[in-house]
Amino acid sequence: MTSSASPVGIGVIGLGRGFVLMLPAFRADQRVRLVAACAPREESRAAFRAEFGGNAYPDVDSLCADPQVEIVYVATPHQLHCEHVIAAAKAGKHVFVDKPIAISLEDAKRMIEACREAGVQLIVGPSHSFDAPVALARQLIDSGGYGRVRMINAFNYTDFLYRPRRPEELNTEKGGGVLFSQGVHQIDIVRLLAGGMAERVFAVTGKWDPARPTEGAYSALISFAGGVFASLTYSGYAHFDSDEWMGWTGELGNAKDPKAYGDARRKLKSVSSAEDEIKLKSARTYGSGDMPKPASRYEHFGPIIVSCDRADLRLTPEGVHVYGDTDREFRQAPDLLYPRKEVIDAVVATVRDRKPPAQTGAWGLASLEICRAILSAAESGMPVTLEHQTGLETTTS
Repeated sequence: MTSSASPVGIGVIGLGRGFVLMLPAFRADQRVRLVAACAPREESRAAFRAEFGGNAYPDVDSLCADPQVEIVYVATPHQLHCEHVIAAAKAGKHVFVDKPIAISLEDAKRMIEACREAGVQLIVGPSHSFDAPVALARQLIDSGGYGRVRMINAFNYTDFLYRPRRPEELNTEKGGGVLFSQGVHQIDIVRLLAGGMAERVFAVTGKWDPARPTEGAYSALISFAGGVFASLTYSGYAHFDSDEWMGWTGELGNAKDPKAYGDARRKLKSVSSAEDEIKLKSARTYGSGDMPKPASRYEHFGPIIVSCDRADLRLTPEGVHVYGDTDREFRQAPDLLYPRKEVIDAVVATVRDRKPPAQTGAWGLASLEICRAILSAAESGMPVTLEHQTGLETTTS
């Protein structure tokens, strides 16, 4: 039997970019230990064995059967999440699946039911709703000192669509485009700040580049229970970089060099085939040497302003600016120890204390429903009524 004081044993399915972005937290936090991994590339498996000394498997079932694994981190492409989560649940393992929970609502429901039947917990993330400044803003709202939330505005301008992509990342039906990979971050944050219970979605999307044949931009208006409404805008075609408005702090909390403007498009122009682009994408996976720059601030997902009765709250990578009736102040987030510590907090609390975060399977289903609703509303030109939403107090796996 595992001691409550011992590190949580984590098995990872997929050693791609998602895993790479979690590495600083895995390396820094002694409350968790990477004990096993599964990946198709021997290069990645060898790198895992060399660094962590754990088992590295070529197949999912072997990892799920490993007795050292207490929770499985599913960091595979979107279309594989359902298969891998169900395999982990059937093996009696808790599951932490990268966002989005799935591509289809049907798959998400199957995943939730599999975890429920197995008696294991399901966490969906790491989305930027885990970021400390977002949690601080939620605490300020909960304090009641600023009245009710009335309106939220969130927007982000990036060159996402011009970074290296696999073919399925440019195919909406296979989970490609900005909504499933990027929009879910924005949706998660806004839902957390608004209380979770979205009701209706009206939206338009942009498909502007035939060479990248998927949705690269959207604007959505979401209404919530209690009269809150939120406007969400995202562009993955952008020439303007909204990180400029975040003090030149990149999404991952690292200092961003304005002189690197246009690098993604320049690199993509050097690619002559889909195969070459896949190789460029593979260079960002574990064992290939490409690691994110060290973070000096918290991660973020672009400018977000929450309008309350008696104040506007503006989130930054360092905390929250509060603009009141007659005064303004800055509320500092806790000191950054290492990126994504809040995600590790959630993993440990889930496994050791059976206290999952807000971002459970039900929460992930609700955010996925909004992703799909944005696509549907854009296609039909009509608002979409939501049916699978959940509030902050009602999330269960």
